[in-house]
Order: sequence, then C-alpha cells, then structure tokens
Amino acid sequence: MNLKSNILKLTLALLLVPIFAFAQVDFSKKPDDDLGNVEDEYQEFFFEALKQKGIENYQRAIDALQKCLNLDSSKPVLFYELGKNYKLLDNYEAAASNLKKAVSMQPDNEWILDELYDVYALNNDLDNAIATVKQLVQFHPDYKMDLATLYVKKQQYQDALLLLDELDSELGANELRDTMRNDIYDISGNDTDRIKDLEKRVAANPNNEENHLKLIYRYSEAGQENKAFQAAENWLQQKPDSKLVHLALYKFYMDRGQTEGAISSMKIVLSAPEINNDAKAKVLKDFVDFVEQNPQYEDDLLEVTSQTEINTSTKSLSDLGEYYLKSGDKAKALKNYKDALAKEPNNFLFLKNVLLLELDSQAFDTAEARSSEALELYPAQPILYLINGVAHNKLNAPKKAIEQLEMGLDFLIDDPKMEADFYQQLSVAYRLENNMAQSEAFAKKAEKLKAQN
Repeated sequence: MNLKSNILKLTLALLLVPIFAFAQVDFSKKPDDDLGNVEDEYQEFFFEALKQKGIENYQRAIDALQKCLNLDSSKPVLFYELGKNYKLLDNYEAAASNLKKAVSMQPDNEWILDELYDVYALNNDLDNAIATVKQLVQFHPDYKMDLATLYVKKQQYQDALLLLDELDSELGANELRDTMRNDIYDISGNDTDRIKDLEKRVAANPNNEENHLKLIYRYSEAGQENKAFQAAENWLQQKPDSKLVHLALYKFYMDRGQTEGAISSMKIVLSAPEINNDAKAKVLKDFVDFVEQNPQYEDDLLEVTSQTEINTSTKSLSDLGEYYLKSGDKAKALKNYKDALAKEPNNFLFLKNVLLLELDSQAFDTAEARSSEALELYPAQPILYLINGVAHNKLNAPKKAIEQLEMGLDFLIDDPKMEADFYQQLSVAYRLENNMAQSEAFAKKAEKLKAQN
C-alpha cells in the first residue's frame, strides 16, 4: 500500500534524526548543573534504539526509546520511532497511538503521516487510512491512487470513480487507472456508467481507435448490438482508412448475412501489418469456419492465406491444417501442420497429425525417421509405436515392425480401436515374415475387437 520503499524510509529517518532529535540542543553552550549528562544519556539511549532496531530487536529498541522519553518527551522523533517499532511487532494499536502523538506535534510531516497510513492499512482500518491519505494528498498526487483503492475497499465506488476522473483530467488517461475503473464497473455491475464513460472518450478523441473498439465491445456485451454496429459504422465514417474497425465490422456483416462485406473486412484484417497475430488468428479461424459452411468462397480464403503475414501464427497454421484435412486436401493440411510443428517442435498434436499425414501420403521413410526420433522424447506414447510399425511394414522391415508394435502394446491402456490396429499391423508383419500361423492369429484378434466395438 505505502508509496515509499523501506530503503527510502530508513534513509530519510536517519537524515531526520538530527532534525527531530537535536534541533533544540545548543552544543556550544556550557552545561548547566547536570544537563550535560542528561543530553549525553539521551543520545546514548537514542542511538541504542536505532542499533537495536537495525538488528531487529524491536522490543529492546522500544525500551531504549522509553528511556529517552523519560528524559525528554518533547521530541516527535521518539514517538515516530516508537510507532515504527510497534508496527514491526504487529502491535498496530500501540503503533498508531504513538504516531498520532508525533502527528499532533508535527501535523505537516509527510513521513510521519505516511507511516501512520501504513499502520492503518496493515490493520485494515479503512476509515482512518482514508482520513490520513487525504492529508497526504497535499504532498503528492500519487496518494490519490491509494485513496481510490481505499474507496474501492470501502465500496465507495462513486467516490473512487470521481477521483479517477480527476486524475485523468490532471494527468491524462493511463492503463492503470483504466484497469481500476473497469474493475469498479465489474464489481458494481455498473455497465451504464462504463458505456457513458467510453462514449465521452470517443467524442473527446475520435482518433483514439482503442476507445472505439472498447465501446463496440461493451455495447455488444450489454446486448446492444444495433448500437455496437452503428458505433463501428460511425468509426469507419470518421476514419475510412482504419484497419482496426474491421475487427468489429466483419462479425456484424456475418451476423447480418452481408457476406461480401464480411469477406472484405476479414481480408483487410488479415493483410494489415498493424494488427497483431493473435487478433488475426481469431479472424482466420472465423474465416475458415465460414468457408467450411460456404465452400464457394474457398478461393477467397486461399487468396488471403497466401500472404506471408498470416502464416506467422502457429494457431493460424493449425487452423488451416485442420480445415484442409476436413476438406480432403491432405497435401495442404500436411504443409500447414509441418509449418506449425517447426514453430512448436514439442507440440504433440502437431507431431501426431504430421506423422499420420506422412503415412497417408506414402512418405514412409520420413514417417519412420520422424516417429523413431519422437519415441526418444515420448517413449510411453503407443500411437508413435503404431506409426513406426506401419512405416516399417511399408518399408518391408517386418522384424523391426514386430519389435516396435509389441513394445507399443505394453503401453496401451483401454483403447480397443488402437489395439485392433496394432493386431492388424502385427498380422501384416508376420505375413511378410511368412509366418502365416501368427499372421492369422493376430488377424482374428483384430477382427474380434472390431466386432466388439
């Protein structure tokens, strides 16, 4: 909660010691009676307190400070140091009591007030923390953020929002305050004021595209789809060359059946270098899903995915691989999955899809080499043993196929379909070995499992 670091506080406290403790002492004056001894004794106890605090003997520090008070109770630094030591002992009541005495002696001392605020905050005494921070605001505007946080804890949401507006007016909007403002709207469920705030921001600064996007999103979230669409169209009118606006428009066009507009907007988004890959990946996924339902627009998808910017996203490559696999273009599916695997070599799903497509495209040498390498990383994955066994069968290496397939069966648990595939490949391997009895035995096992499932 506190704005000051512990190191800064320690440094400042040491610098303030002479100011607090010795300002009233004239060392050039000859001591009267035993006053010189008293001052020496005071200094001895005070520095003993600092030493004990430095080695974390807080109670001994307090004892030494009490001895200082017995000699001279007029110095606010004593109550300040007592407050800090009691705070370190988690005795917040005693800490606050002493710090309040220090404040009464020096009402405008920021360091004492800040320490008192810290004690109230640690003790969750929100009312007194708020009162103290209001005093601290005069020293530094950063305390206003602390005050806003305390208002939120007290559920005084309107006070917090007014304070954030005040800071925005003085300093300009920033991400931290925007996050707090949205948290307040989320907690309070005040979507009306959230939207009004964004409407004001858009009106005040029409060139801020981020605010346009936020407003459209909040309209949509509140179920005000017509307002959201109108806001997007207004944005496009104000800034016809905007690319970001199409992140919102393509969805509205899709929902309204305006296919040409939707495709045009998606193409703009996917070809815009200023739009990040995460946003593009989402749009591409929607484009792929759309083309699955409307295959007459596949040429448009092919046109836009030929751009190198699109292929930088692993998710986009995966989505395209899935699309081409579903549409039956296994060559393109394999290419996209291989590109995705190159970017994420440890992605097991990409690896499996590449291996299966390599088998399907009769790239048996590649599938054998890749699956053998993969088994070093994933020695307990039965699918890899099966793929490796298939590849060896296709390469007329039945002994290696049998070895891998039998090993893979040891890792197989509760998967009758894959078990049948293993038996089928073992049947093939033994047939290549001219061991027809074993081949037929495994063939029957495979058929039995298939019949049961």
